[in-house]
Amino acid sequence: MRSPMLANLLISLLLAAGRDVLGDKVDRKPNFVLMMVDDLGIGDVGCYGNDTIRTPNIDRLASEGVKLTQHIAAAPLCTPSRAAFMTGRYSLRSGLASTGNVQVLLFLGGSGGLPPSETTFAKRLQQEGYTTSLVGKWHLGVNCEQRGDHCHHPNQHGFSYFYGLPFTLFNDCVPGEGSDIMADLQKALRNLTMLLGVGLLSLIWNCIIMRNQDVIEQPITVETLPQRLLGEAQNFIKRNVDQPFLLFFSLAHIHTPLFKTQAFAGKSRHGRYGDNLEEVDWMIGQITETVDSLGLANNTLMYFTSDHGGHLEDADSIIGQKGGWNGIYKGGKAMGGWEGGIRVPGIFRWPGRLAAGRVVDEPTSLMDLYPTLKYLAKDTQPDRQSDGFNLMPLLEGKVERSEHEFMFHYCGIYLNAVRWHPPGSDSVFKVHFFTPNFSPPGAGGCYDTKICLCHGEHVTHHNPPLLYDLFHDPSESRALTPDTEPRHAEILEEITKAVERHRDSLTNMQVSDDTSSVQSQMTLDRILWRPWLQPCCGTFPFCGCKEDTTNI
Repeated sequence: MRSPMLANLLISLLLAAGRDVLGDKVDRKPNFVLMMVDDLGIGDVGCYGNDTIRTPNIDRLASEGVKLTQHIAAAPLCTPSRAAFMTGRYSLRSGLASTGNVQVLLFLGGSGGLPPSETTFAKRLQQEGYTTSLVGKWHLGVNCEQRGDHCHHPNQHGFSYFYGLPFTLFNDCVPGEGSDIMADLQKALRNLTMLLGVGLLSLIWNCIIMRNQDVIEQPITVETLPQRLLGEAQNFIKRNVDQPFLLFFSLAHIHTPLFKTQAFAGKSRHGRYGDNLEEVDWMIGQITETVDSLGLANNTLMYFTSDHGGHLEDADSIIGQKGGWNGIYKGGKAMGGWEGGIRVPGIFRWPGRLAAGRVVDEPTSLMDLYPTLKYLAKDTQPDRQSDGFNLMPLLEGKVERSEHEFMFHYCGIYLNAVRWHPPGSDSVFKVHFFTPNFSPPGAGGCYDTKICLCHGEHVTHHNPPLLYDLFHDPSESRALTPDTEPRHAEILEEITKAVERHRDSLTNMQVSDDTSSVQSQMTLDRILWRPWLQPCCGTFPFCGCKEDTTNI
């Protein structure tokens, strides 16, 4: 008698083979698996030059697909970068660019977030019949006016299913790891929570897991989080094997606090950070294997990236380096427009559609995913202005030049730098109007605060702007002058004209607190904690619950 296990295996193989055969006959829309790591440096990955951290699964995606070498985040910090990624527009257009010290959302109990009026690629695909899911980190807000209105929640922005962290994983979630919340805000919050009689509970209120709109764990059991996120992502793919789907797998790695997963602890050559990165690579391999084993590879576009560059300043005397390595590129997370904070991995794999091993050196953007997914989903409905471009002609080798002649780099709401790829030239010129003041002087980052700021005494303005040619000087180490670059004046003039056109596109979209068509979501009153907006499992303020993880 045949084994039931063998029979089930044969049935699975036949179904997978049938899907491959039918895929040639039925014009089924492609699936999308988007994988984003948090705070990953471009120099951390083998196929981008790292030869001491093992990333065979990420490297395999590159060898079987297309690798972008000049893939750019719209901002060097989580919230504005992710807003731009989701919408295909600079975060200034959705009010998620900061004017002051606080540059990302700090509390789940704040009222700021991705405005309900914004359109994400998930919302567009949902309207085209896709089943959509976000598994992992969101960090774009939850509530607006009262607990449970969920106006900023992923479910309201096109994701049919959400499992993960509506905020982010941060040091406050693990005792002994310190705090990511600014000391002055902590003090104010501490005074408020003492008045409520709940002590410092609010410092862990951010640390929650939601399934759709329900809080299912508060605070997070960090030890099992990687396995749970991976399992949810794999199960979503398996549940939707027979219909077009979009999965955005937004990893909690490699943001601090670093995980201590036993299977990877002490296995790398770079301490806990290297261990975490090798765990990331294993997770990417598991997702790839799930897609391939179900016979979906030839109808699935897989994408791998980071939300911005590695966090250079994050280290301590016990663990050592906690942040990433950005290779030859200057700067990192929260360091304005320097390449190290905005140049990220960009890998696309689609067997049978994209040539294996292709490398694209042209400027591209995380904002390009929005128009690319729309194009592939055959979404031809009118849309609002986009700052990204459909990547498929470039990925397929049908064109050689990127449509990004100019790209604009913001530090908060302030235009920090601009790159220009002149037609008919290999050069990519980049100007910096101002640069963050590194501390201590001469250091490669803002070690005093861990986050460089974008205004006032925290920056140095340059007149004329600093000018580099990234084609010849990708590390931005040799500023050009009229003596070393004959076109110096012409380059600055062309960039000035481009800035004027760009600013014209922002007319009636200037961020303000009152009557503007785009209200700032990053003002202090929107960021600060409001008890009546705090997501809670149980009776507020005594929140607390645990997800059953016995089977993990």
